[in-house]
Amino acid sequence: MHFTVNYFRGDEDPKSGPVKVGWLLGETDSPVIYDAPRRVNSRNARREHAKSASRCPAVLNLESRYFEVPVPFDINIGFERDRDGRPVLKNLSGSASTIRGSTLGKRISITNETEWRYPDRPIIQLKLPYLFIADEPVYLTQLDAYLHYRRQPLPGTIFGGRFPINVWPRPLMWAFEWHDTTKPITLKRGEPLFYCQFEFDNPERTVQLVEAEMTDELSTYIKHIGGAVNYVNQTFSLFEAAEKVRPQTLLSPRKP
Repeated sequence: MHFTVNYFRGDEDPKSGPVKVGWLLGETDSPVIYDAPRRVNSRNARREHAKSASRCPAVLNLESRYFEVPVPFDINIGFERDRDGRPVLKNLSGSASTIRGSTLGKRISITNETEWRYPDRPIIQLKLPYLFIADEPVYLTQLDAYLHYRRQPLPGTIFGGRFPINVWPRPLMWAFEWHDTTKPITLKRGEPLFYCQFEFDNPERTVQLVEAEMTDELSTYIKHIGGAVNYVNQTFSLFEAAEKVRPQTLLSPRKP
């Protein structure tokens, strides 16, 4: 006697295999300076010894779940106030800067002083064109590149964040709270700016990061949800409404 049992996964059941996450650049005038996100790993660590920390399964498992977004251009800025007491940024590299002052001002800005969490800690924002998308429930968590050693530590902390990229794809930004304004913010092109971690239905699944196409459907959807933060304080309350108009497919891998 033989029995055959077939089980078909339901729509709400955990899926199997790698989770496909797409990345792409939104509108930007210089896409060539924005390198692809890369998986975190101890590139130069010694691995000869069998008990080396660089071979530890727990370490390798953690690193495999982080993707780093690199710094697009050199940044060396200081904080000061103008004659009217308004907060301003100063390009400390001056004429030796690799980026023009007018261009830097379009990329980095200080938020309105009334929006600071603390009166003595300015908040600055670096605009980026990076977008991450998925066609199944995936949350992106943005966090500090804490595994990267900086010879000159940053004088503050970054703002992390967590949101569903299958419903709310939006350009990322680097937001920084400046604790010690007597010290500059110095970042070098190519070094890690921040990490992205992806969460989904099954922690045993891995992430397959692929470059995606900006399709007409994706572009229309991004415009539909874009700018909501300017009108609504709690944008998470709009997720249900966004899902109703979401195209069935957002992620289309870019063709070679």
